[in-house]
Amino acid sequence: MPLWQSVPLRGVLFAAGGAATLLPRSLELRLGRALGRLALRFGLFKSKVAEENIRRCLRGRDAAARRRILERNFEHYGQLFFEYLHFFSPLPGHYRRYMAANSVVEGRENWEKANARGKGVLFAACHLGCWEMLAAGGAMSGIPLTVVTTVLKPPWLDAIITERRLRTEVRAATHPGAMPAVLRALRRGESVAFMNDQYAPPPMGEPVYFFGIAVDTLAAVGPLAARTGAAVVPAYTYRDEEGRSHVVIEPEMTPEELAQGAATQAISAKIEWWIRRRPEQWLWVHRRFKGAAALA
Repeated sequence: MPLWQSVPLRGVLFAAGGAATLLPRSLELRLGRALGRLALRFGLFKSKVAEENIRRCLRGRDAAARRRILERNFEHYGQLFFEYLHFFSPLPGHYRRYMAANSVVEGRENWEKANARGKGVLFAACHLGCWEMLAAGGAMSGIPLTVVTTVLKPPWLDAIITERRLRTEVRAATHPGAMPAVLRALRRGESVAFMNDQYAPPPMGEPVYFFGIAVDTLAAVGPLAARTGAAVVPAYTYRDEEGRSHVVIEPEMTPEELAQGAATQAISAKIEWWIRRRPEQWLWVHRRFKGAAALA
């Protein structure tokens, strides 16, 4: 990003973050829904991609039902926008307080049981709900957590996001080149989160069925578990009607689910189930089905 774009962007983000800091949560949620509806009305933010993905995956819903999911999905993006603005609050400690006030962890005992083996935990997660609250809520509950993510551009933006995540005890392993940090965390008996719902070409990805479509999917978790002995624990989040993000930690996946070559498909099936329950809160604007082949 050239300097003439980067400097104004930084100013706008911090000004908007300061304004968001002052908003009551209820008003923030209403404004987010309105912003999302406006974006959809004008065909912004990859609305055609989202519409096509919903049509492709939710073929059992009629056109009116799919349209309502699309509308609520864009309301969700508007709320996400306001939630992300809190990264840029000028008030010291605000981001941590905001995350703590708006998230609740369910099923932490499942992590405790899996973690007790002492080999570390691999969280299989996805972009459902507010995934930043998934990480922050879990880490602030006492789970030593590293998330596998990408380096953002420009560098000042990456530095801000990384620093705010650290305030909620969330560390980052950035790819390409994340594996050494991942292995170190597991050797310390800590937890590492992978997002398993995005397109990932070979060699990192392999084709598995997702909504009945064979599509390349991140295939790191199964081999890592086999190599290190780490437990694999599914986790996701969703936002309720009051705006509280529920961080849900499910029981550890079984050896049968993680059998040779089956782990990626088993994780994909879990994520599909979560999305089918709350389709309005998934990242339908992601180009998930690049080069995908439909089932016969």
